[in-house]
Amino acid sequence: MVVSPPGSVGTTILLARASNPEQESYIGNQTGGRVFLFLNTDDFWRDYEEMVARGIEFVREPQEGSYGTVAVFKDLYGNLWDLLQLKEDHPISKRMK
Repeated sequence: MVVSPPGSVGTTILLARASNPEQESYIGNQTGGRVFLFLNTDDFWRDYEEMVARGIEFVREPQEGSYGTVAVFKDLYGNLWDLLQLKEDHPISKRMK
């Protein structure tokens, strides 16, 4: 399955089922335990509170850094994501506008 944000003209992610036992053994550990997906938000605390209320498991509590605010959560398959709000003056934040 390919998913993308509404109105996207190029941002997509492919979600595929494991097709054999070897692939199944990697479910939840595709990245060796590292964060590899980033969910950017324009309102960290709104989205964090909503996700907590829906039972999403955060494995690292929110932290403020020089770049912005971040917390790490697990998806249904154990993949680690950053919920991230970059500061307005961060170079990537400027490019996203």
